[in-house]
Amino acid sequence: MPTRILPAVGDADAVRSLTTLLSQLPDAEPVAPVSDSTQLVDTLARLAAESVDELPEVVVVHERIGPVPALELVREVALRFPAVGVILVTTDVGPGLFAAAMDSGARGLVTLPLSYEDLANRVQAVAQWSVGVRRHLGHGADVFTGVGGTVVTVSGAKGGVGTTLTAVQLALAAQASGRPTALVDLDLQSGDVASYLDVQFRRSVVDLAAITDISPRILAEAVFRHDTGVALLLAPGEGERGEEVTDRAARQIIGALRSRYEVVVVDCGAQLSGAGAAAVELAERALLVTTPDVVAVRGAKRTVRMWDRLQIRKAEETTVVVNRHTRSTEIQPPLIQKITGTAIAATTVPANFRELQAAVDAGRVHALDGKGTVRQALWALAAELGLVKAPETALVRRAGGRVRGGDRGSAGFRRRRE
Repeated sequence: MPTRILPAVGDADAVRSLTTLLSQLPDAEPVAPVSDSTQLVDTLARLAAESVDELPEVVVVHERIGPVPALELVREVALRFPAVGVILVTTDVGPGLFAAAMDSGARGLVTLPLSYEDLANRVQAVAQWSVGVRRHLGHGADVFTGVGGTVVTVSGAKGGVGTTLTAVQLALAAQASGRPTALVDLDLQSGDVASYLDVQFRRSVVDLAAITDISPRILAEAVFRHDTGVALLLAPGEGERGEEVTDRAARQIIGALRSRYEVVVVDCGAQLSGAGAAAVELAERALLVTTPDVVAVRGAKRTVRMWDRLQIRKAEETTVVVNRHTRSTEIQPPLIQKITGTAIAATTVPANFRELQAAVDAGRVHALDGKGTVRQALWALAAELGLVKAPETALVRRAGGRVRGGDRGSAGFRRRRE
């Protein structure tokens, strides 16, 4: 059986030399190369969704791949697709890089300039390892091999637009539908998830920041299990410690969580940090919450443009959620969509703080009335985003009210309020 090899190389000259050499290897079947980290992960995810047997046995990652650094990319591939063997191609032959690559999950290193014999030996060894792992998986081993959990980030156009409330309710809806869910507070200096859920905690996301290999046991010790079943990874009580959570640490933490939970909701707050940027870049869905007023919409536009300039996320890959929506406001969702250039959620959240105030003040937003329009809208949003496993009708019965998705839902909430 030929060995399928997927090159991940950003440099055009390096692509040509590497693919030429790979095509000369015995029993090798190089597949179309990918040019960046996002394309590599997306390609592997698509293949894994079909079957683990569709994945290439070997992935060759060039040291100049981007935008995610090579070692971080190796770690993510090794974590999410453990049946794939990764080879790192690099000019650095020092023991420091070798140790770092092995810690990240690489199965081998090949130094530049490439030699046929070195590359052939590494590919053969890694391919044999990959085949052995897949044979083991075929006998029912309980090893994580899929695409991983769905990561959804929730960011605010500015402070006070309802980012944390949205993140909390999305996580509650997903958990209530039967999907194991984690809620991460990456608003590192002023996160309020713990206050909203009346949680006293000792551990936080900072406790995982310095750990290079987050095992299930270590992760379980840092996570707080809420009464609702949602797993909470909270922001530090001392805001200044948020600087310890780097973008690299955030990638590792989110990677570890998505391998254990079906849904990972990340509250990124309204201020962009390195950790928050990494989360937005990794997410399957990136939400940007705004209210229908000039200041907030301008903030949303600034955020979208900044994400695009920093190559974190394109505008069309971002979904804006309109909170505190009323029919009487001059700024309606279609106008917000036109201004920001983003997609916009069909479900809007009505303006009705009166039904929230008591629960927010008591730190019990998980106990919101299931018949309340805000709660229903946010749970309908979760259904729209595909975060709930059960049909909407079953989810609504648990909530104790009616949920309508899309534009009809928003209109229904407005008519009932009026």
